[in-house]
Amino acid sequence: MPNIGPLEIIIVLVIVLVIFGPKRLPDLGRSLGKGMREFKDSVTGKDKDELPEGEERADGKPEPVRAEATEQKS
Repeated sequence: MPNIGPLEIIIVLVIVLVIFGPKRLPDLGRSLGKGMREFKDSVTGKDKDELPEGEERADGKPEPVRAEATEQKS
């Protein structure tokens, strides 16, 4: 299998820049990153509402209350 060096990567990036143009590259990168993140989350089984310990939601809203937490034992 051939090795991909820095020269080949630069050539590919220049071709992508010529094809898509500088205005569409940020949107292309953003959508590619979002797709990769969604794929990783679906493979690992994470929900959209689940956050790792110590992380806050980006919108600043409180965490949703889960059904298990609202049930009271009598």
